[in-house]
Amino acid sequence: MKRMLLLLTLTAPLAANAEPASQIAWKPEVLNRVKNGNLNQGKALAESCKSCHGDQGQGVKPVSRDDEILPAVPALSGQLANYTYKQLRDYANGSRQHEAMTSIAKGLSEQDAADLAAWFGSLPAPQNPASAEKFARAEKLVEAGDGKRILPPCFVCHGGKGQGEKMDLPALAGQQADYFARTLTAYKNDQRHNDIYSRMRLIAKQLSDEEIRELAGYYQQLQ
Repeated sequence: MKRMLLLLTLTAPLAANAEPASQIAWKPEVLNRVKNGNLNQGKALAESCKSCHGDQGQGVKPVSRDDEILPAVPALSGQLANYTYKQLRDYANGSRQHEAMTSIAKGLSEQDAADLAAWFGSLPAPQNPASAEKFARAEKLVEAGDGKRILPPCFVCHGGKGQGEKMDLPALAGQQADYFARTLTAYKNDQRHNDIYSRMRLIAKQLSDEEIRELAGYYQQLQ
């Protein structure tokens, strides 16, 4: 409760005039659908996800191919089921756009999305080796935020170990750094806008590109 009050205190002045950017409503029946997602069905559906997201949903690092750098594919394993479900439904209804994922999500029923989310959520989070790089600025943002910029500590929403919190606040620990950085940059530039009440957009706009890079590296190696 204290964490939520802190978050509301810091973000309310900026978010007062923002509008929701997702059609997902967490009604009891939706929460129950995700909570009771069928793992066996989810595992079967996830077979088609392996080619992009890895055999255990661990994501894929950027790769060089034909003089082109292909961006990282996000890790799904260990992610909060509610968050994964929301993203799949946002792709399906147009709240979030991606050339490949929009088409895929439109072919999934709400139950399919719940089953997939439950399956990936049951897998262990990615375990990446510790980095030799120091992430002093990132650690400060995670633990203390920056009151002068109205930036709440990252742990308030995403947990002290980046494990995600409550409803649909995503786990960040182990996420591919390249994908993490591109996501924050997309929020910062208003290219992505399915965050409720613009919260991540408001936060990302206050971050420098270097801070985004450090946060991405910090969370990728966090276990």
